[in-house]
Amino acid sequence: MPNAASVKPHIYTVSEITKDVKFLLENNFGDVWIEGEVSNFILHSSGHMYFSLKDAKSILKCAMFKRSNDALKFRPKDGMQAICFGRISIYEARGDYQMIVERMEPKGVGALQIAFEQLKEKLSKEGLFDESHKKPIPILPSRIGIVTSPTGAAIRDILNVLSRRFVNVNVLIYPVMVQGEGSAEQIAQAINEFNDFKDIDVLIVGRGGGSLEDLWAFNEEIVARAIYNSRIPVISAVGHEIDWVISDFVADMRAPTPSAAAELVVAKKEEFVSAIQNNLIRLNTAIENNLELLFSELLNLKEAYVLRQPLNVLLQYQQRTDELAKALSTRALHYVQMASQEFKTAVGRLHALSPLAILSRGYSITKLFKDGKIIKDSAQLKNGDEIITRLHKGEVKSTVGG
Repeated sequence: MPNAASVKPHIYTVSEITKDVKFLLENNFGDVWIEGEVSNFILHSSGHMYFSLKDAKSILKCAMFKRSNDALKFRPKDGMQAICFGRISIYEARGDYQMIVERMEPKGVGALQIAFEQLKEKLSKEGLFDESHKKPIPILPSRIGIVTSPTGAAIRDILNVLSRRFVNVNVLIYPVMVQGEGSAEQIAQAINEFNDFKDIDVLIVGRGGGSLEDLWAFNEEIVARAIYNSRIPVISAVGHEIDWVISDFVADMRAPTPSAAAELVVAKKEEFVSAIQNNLIRLNTAIENNLELLFSELLNLKEAYVLRQPLNVLLQYQQRTDELAKALSTRALHYVQMASQEFKTAVGRLHALSPLAILSRGYSITKLFKDGKIIKDSAQLKNGDEIITRLHKGEVKSTVGG
């Protein structure tokens, strides 16, 4: 028997021991459920999720690959209490033991309820619920589009109400699945295709009652955005009065039931007839009152002096015209007299300043004959110059001699 001291121990490589430990873990634990608080959550660009589950004493690293988390209705976040199903394994590259998560459920509040609250918060922050974006519902639409299941109770309820309230309305039905895989995409596509029509006045989108899971298609983001982007006003009519879905918050109007949606979108024919009759009565009353007022005014005009003695009025205007003409003539004559007096005064002043007035007192003016230059000094003359002397009356021509 060989000596124990002579037996050489088996020396593992890191990879070998890691593989052996991985084998032991995976074969001894298999599939397990583990509860803990989510921390260090990371959503990688690849779509994989990495996080840790922790309690008061320990931390367990976890990985949830895209193929598994695609089915999650909610987004995990730090601090959430969760229950995870999967298997224990080792990430050989680092020698870390971890849990490969295949399913995850929130502890306490259900996954769908968390998903509902998360999407509601997201869309609210984006403004999809804002009242400023709500479009008015037409009072009496001529064509109504309906997006629902063709076999459910909702479509029967809607059509019954519409036929009772107003038979003249046209209805177009776009049949879709209202629950299950692919139903949200069908609903969104129906809304988008209805918007390609030009003569649809309003849309009713909904279904009858059910569980949160049954109504989930109307909590999907793709449906919410289709409603928000619709140019046609949308009435959301999902489930019962106590049921609230995301489409209720986005739609232009929320109806508590499909039947209520039909009642909201089309008033009773009797209500329109009654309103028309009331308006006719008010119109006739208003016309009669106006006619009485006009007739009273006509009687007052008939008794007016101008209509009873029209010739006297004309004679008064003629007399007034004569008075105005006389006043105008008197004023014009006054202005002429004043202007004439002012003219005479100006002429007198000019005459007093005229050289001719000086000549009348015995003075004379002598000028050279050849150029009319006035002689002011005898030195200006020489023998033989011809001169003209201007007197008060007439002129004298003479020649200067020595």
